[in-house]
Formats: sequence, C-alpha cells, structure tokens
Amino acid sequence: MNYLAHLYFAQENAHSCFGNLLGDFCKGVNIECIEKPVKLGLDNHRLVDAFTDNHIAVKAAKQCFTPKRRRFSGVVLDVLFDHFLIKHWTSYSDVSLSEFKHSRYAYLIEAAPNMPNHMSHVITRMVAEDWFSRYEQLTSLSDVLDSIALRIRFSNQFEGSIEEIIENYEYFNDVFLHFFPDLLRYVTEKSIERPTQY
Repeated sequence: MNYLAHLYFAQENAHSCFGNLLGDFCKGVNIECIEKPVKLGLDNHRLVDAFTDNHIAVKAAKQCFTPKRRRFSGVVLDVLFDHFLIKHWTSYSDVSLSEFKHSRYAYLIEAAPNMPNHMSHVITRMVAEDWFSRYEQLTSLSDVLDSIALRIRFSNQFEGSIEEIIENYEYFNDVFLHFFPDLLRYVTEKSIERPTQY
C-alpha cells in the first residue's frame, strides 16, 4: 500500500503517522533506537505490506501487467490503491478526505524533526505539494507513476504504465473492493497499535 493507505491505518497522533510511513524510509536506520510508539507504527506498516503482498486478489492483479512492466506491478498497484481509496473514501471513513489528509499532514510535519533526513525531505514535499490530491484523477496519477519511473536507477520500461491501468481499470477497481475490506479486518484484528501500549 502507498502513503495514503498507510496513514489511513495509523492512529491519530504524530508518532503513529511517522511510524506507519517509516517502513518506506528505514534503510540504514537503527530501529532499536526509535521510540516505542513509532516502532509500533512501523510494525503496523509491515503488517499491512505483508498482508497486501500475499493476498490472492493482489497476486492475481499483478499478472494482468505485460511482462515488460510486471516487475513493477507492486509499485503501480500501491499507488493505484491510494487512488481507489480516495474514490471510495466515504465507504471507509466518516471524516472527509480533506479533513483527514490535512490532519495527517500536520502530524507528519510535527514528527519531521525526528525523521531520517531523506524521509523528512520527502514528507516536506508531500505536504507542500499536497501529493494526495494528485492521486484523485488518472491524468495526474499518470504523472506520479512516470516520476517514479524516472527515479529508478536502471534502464526500465515502467514509464507509461498508466496505459495498463486504463485497460484494466474496472478489474483493478473490483480487486480493491474485494481486497481492502479484508485488509481492514486483518489490521483491526491484529491491533498492533493499541492506545494502552503508549
């Protein structure tokens, strides 16, 4: 799952939001030195990623990509699932998307001084440029995916992956609607971040 979904599964505080995104930035970070509430958020991030990667519907969806892009299918689906979470937001939250994302942006800015440098830089840009607004429409989602392709340090054919999304859009939407409730139930059942643990 991508940034919006990880924040969706975070608790309403800066430590949790930090930890739930740290999983994408923890290379070279001494996990033993981070505060317990942040570590619990990181554990939650990893729980979400592991369940997603092993879900039968997600595995099937990856096979829809052509061989030249299948290597990056997980990355594409992560971003696309944020798009579908926005599309179906009112089915999963009583809080408006605008209120949610701005509260999470505020928590992330609060936590930014304690983040690894690269993470702090990315989070600062995310908030300043309101990245989540770019996930709403397919045209801007295409730009997001192509910008990821440009950051890959080896020759690839990732650019233009929006073509495969458009071709299979309704199927991917159905996959999300099947998979996401399963993920929600699983995270709730595991309850890694219990408020009493703080």
